[in-house]
Amino acid sequence: MVQLGAMRAQLRALASPEVAVVLQRFFKTGPGEYGAGDILLGIRVPPLRALAKQHRGAGLATIATLLDSRYHEERLFALLLLMQWYQAADGGGKQAAFDLYLGNTAHINNWDLVDVSAPHIVGRHLEQRSRAVLDTLARSPLLWERRIAIVATFHFIRRNDCTDTLRLAQILLHDKHDLIHKAAGWMLREVGKHDMAALEGFLQAHQHGMPRTMLRYAIERLEPALRKQYLQRGSGLA
Repeated sequence: MVQLGAMRAQLRALASPEVAVVLQRFFKTGPGEYGAGDILLGIRVPPLRALAKQHRGAGLATIATLLDSRYHEERLFALLLLMQWYQAADGGGKQAAFDLYLGNTAHINNWDLVDVSAPHIVGRHLEQRSRAVLDTLARSPLLWERRIAIVATFHFIRRNDCTDTLRLAQILLHDKHDLIHKAAGWMLREVGKHDMAALEGFLQAHQHGMPRTMLRYAIERLEPALRKQYLQRGSGLA
C-alpha cells in the first residue's frame, strides 16, 4: 500500500482549492444536481494523465481502492490507470479489468468519468465479443450505466461499425435525462462522420420523436439548410 499512499500524496500536491471551486460548479455537485455530493480536489486532466503514466505498474487492487474514493479526481485517476492496465494486459487481465469496471459503475458517476473510459475499456473489450450487455446497460435505472452504454460505442464507430450506436440510440430516444440526450446525439454525430447515410436514415425515421437536445447534437455537422429543416420538422421536445 506504499504505492497507493505515494500516489495520493502526489495527487494532493497537484490539488488547487481555487480550481476545485470552479470544478464543483462545472460538474454540477450542488444539491439536486446530477453530481450532488461529489468532492473535487481541483486537479485538471493533463496533470492526471501525466501522473498516470508514471504509475503504469499499479495493480488492480490499488486501482479498485482509488475507484472507491470520495474524491472525483482519484476516481478519474483510477480509470486512467485501468485503461493503461487494460491495454497492457493479456486476455485474463483484460477480462479482470472489464469486470472491475462494470462492477464499479456506481463510482463512475459523472460524464467525464464515463466519457474518458467507456470506449477504451467497455467498447474495446466488446469489439470481438457479444454486445448484449450494452442493451442491458442502456435500460438501466442508473444514469451513468445508460451513458456508458452509448458512449462505449464510440470505439465501434471509429472502426466504421455503427450498428450498435443506432440500436442503442433508439432505445434511449425516450430517456428523461439531458445527459443521455447529449451523449446519444454526440454518438449519432460521430456516426455521420463515418456513414452519413446511416445518420440520415436514423433522422428520417426518428426526428419527430427525438428529444430536442439529442437532435441538435446529432445534426451539428450537417449543412445549415439541412440542419434548419430537421429542426423545423423535429418534435420540439426538451
